[in-house]
Amino acid sequence: MRKDIVEGSEAPDFEAATDGGGNLKLSSLKGKHVVLYFYPKDDTPGCTKESCGFAETHQDFLDKNAEIFGVSKDSVVRHDNFKSKYGLPFTLVSDEDGAICEAYGTWVEKKNYGRTYMGIQRATFLIDDKGCVRQVWRNVKVDGHVEAVMRALADL
Repeated sequence: MRKDIVEGSEAPDFEAATDGGGNLKLSSLKGKHVVLYFYPKDDTPGCTKESCGFAETHQDFLDKNAEIFGVSKDSVVRHDNFKSKYGLPFTLVSDEDGAICEAYGTWVEKKNYGRTYMGIQRATFLIDDKGCVRQVWRNVKVDGHVEAVMRALADL
């Protein structure tokens, strides 16, 4: 069931497979800030640019007690390949069944060149160290986005 996640609400918990054969339970990250960014597909131009932007500033996020996680419906194998190809230093979460996208309201109807279809809306959620959503970006434009997330993190 789609939820509208708003600032101040508790982040929906989830458990899912990650790259490298790992597993992530969001609630296990309490005590750290979390940047949870949803993107449509591994190794596509916008998604690669966004992921590489987070990779380039990864240490700055770590310095502010923040972990970055990318979420898409790609398989663990695709995530492994994407992560390896671009040297991404953070965890990629596989949401093949779409449950996480559904919980965060990022599985939406999209239109492109007159065609209507369901897909992942590029969105980012900044979650504080207590598991509360502090900021939400929907319909993210890649240029300048990583910097905007960093500025919001600095205000926590």
